[in-house]
Amino acid sequence: MINFRYHLVSVAAIFIALAAGIALGSGPLDDASARLRGDAANAQSTDPALSSFESAYAGRTSGGLLNEALKGQSVVVLTVPGTSDAEVKGITADLQAAGAEVTGEVGLTAKLLDSSGRQFAEGVAQQAASDVPGVGAGGEGYGRVGAALGRALLADTTTPVDPTSTTIRSAFSEGNLLTLGAAPKKLATLAVLVAGPQRPDGSGQSDVISALAGALNRAGKGLVVAGPSSSGTDGGAVKAVRDGDSASEVSTVDVTNSAAGRVLTALATARQAGGQPGAWGTSRSADGALPAPPG
Repeated sequence: MINFRYHLVSVAAIFIALAAGIALGSGPLDDASARLRGDAANAQSTDPALSSFESAYAGRTSGGLLNEALKGQSVVVLTVPGTSDAEVKGITADLQAAGAEVTGEVGLTAKLLDSSGRQFAEGVAQQAASDVPGVGAGGEGYGRVGAALGRALLADTTTPVDPTSTTIRSAFSEGNLLTLGAAPKKLATLAVLVAGPQRPDGSGQSDVISALAGALNRAGKGLVVAGPSSSGTDGGAVKAVRDGDSASEVSTVDVTNSAAGRVLTALATARQAGGQPGAWGTSRSADGALPAPPG
């Protein structure tokens, strides 16, 4: 007999598909849709009544889906230029509803994510974290930067911020590579990076996020990169991660511009914590709409 939890997961999958604009049973989005960019690409629906219904439905069902899925875990939320404040707020609430302790919110700045500034960022990482594995000898490029950030924000268990972490954060902040809007007082076990819609600006931001992702993922229990539907198309951060070297290790979600997609982000984070990464969301996602239910 199908249990109630499984039923909730199945029904939520339908509404995630609806929110992402995917016809049930259809194949990949057509080329015209895949080229959508910016705010127009992130609209949940042209019908505000449908958007309101989807949000209300997700709110009513999320409790059963998220119940203690992240119990005992902690999460630091990372943002980038263009990240939606509403999406960050919703994702944070769903992480907490799943039982996670959200340690704080850290912004990766345009200066850090501009590929022309790689040498500066790498220099800051080497200066502040030369003894961190992956930063000193043997480290390379954005791998060094990501390893330093990982040491500054993440650990295998939730622990108080230590002097090494503080030194790295201070160096990156003084170099205008990080903003500490809600500075974490603890090292988290997981990170969720909330991407924005793709806006072609020549900075290479999505490629830099992809390059940082692998090293960040090796700190603590891993990384989830989540963004709105356009972030899963060419040039978007989620697409860049999925096409990158760490694709099989970093979990990704491309429907954060729907309420159900923000619930999905918390579920993906729980799977990442359990060592089961995947790519979920729209029909462009290799692992389907959402993770399969346990058991």
